[in-house]
Amino acid sequence: MGNILIENKKLVVPGEVIAEGMDFLPAVGVMRDGDKLVANKIGLVNIDNRLVKLIPLSGAYNPKVGDNVIGQVVNIGFNGWAIDFGFSNNAQLPLRDASRDFIDRNADLSQYYDFGDYMIAKISSVSKSNLVDLTMKGPGLMKLNKANGKIVDIASSKVPRVIGKQGSMISLLKRLTDCKIFVGQNGKVWIEGENVNKAIEAIKLIERKSHLSGLTEEIEKLLGGK
Repeated sequence: MGNILIENKKLVVPGEVIAEGMDFLPAVGVMRDGDKLVANKIGLVNIDNRLVKLIPLSGAYNPKVGDNVIGQVVNIGFNGWAIDFGFSNNAQLPLRDASRDFIDRNADLSQYYDFGDYMIAKISSVSKSNLVDLTMKGPGLMKLNKANGKIVDIASSKVPRVIGKQGSMISLLKRLTDCKIFVGQNGKVWIEGENVNKAIEAIKLIERKSHLSGLTEEIEKLLGGK
């Protein structure tokens, strides 16, 4: 019978033995060495029944189809817009996916999205060479009013912690700060409201202490929820 040697949610480093025996299966960040499961990167242990994986503490964003991301217009061409979303390549927002309305090729595209505009968009395709296309067709996708909000950058690996299980942490942040908060899978967070600075402080605290227990209680204390 197998044994788990490292508690769930504990930090491990490469080479550390997480479990012994053949009852457990290695997943992301974990490799098998004989009858042992060994970490091959720094991360938090995540045990789901027999599956053992690591949640990385850092690392570059890897775009995936279906991800909602926050980006900024950095160029306007004949066929659409180039969007900086914190990846090595800018994404493309083609005319056909920019709006539910038909956009004529001869239209002034800056009337739809101008230089410097922020948006919440969805990744519609990723090529083998990491060329990314976006779409604005879908629920919750929109242009953001840059005069009313702020962008905060966090490690994309910390996004699940900011959102929380079933959206519990992000709901708490919205309620206690009375802010609109949108979290992109690329690690960019849009915050809009009267208590923006307090929301930023809380999000940065979550990023720093994402691997620790008792974080919800600490956020409630910081924001005056308890």
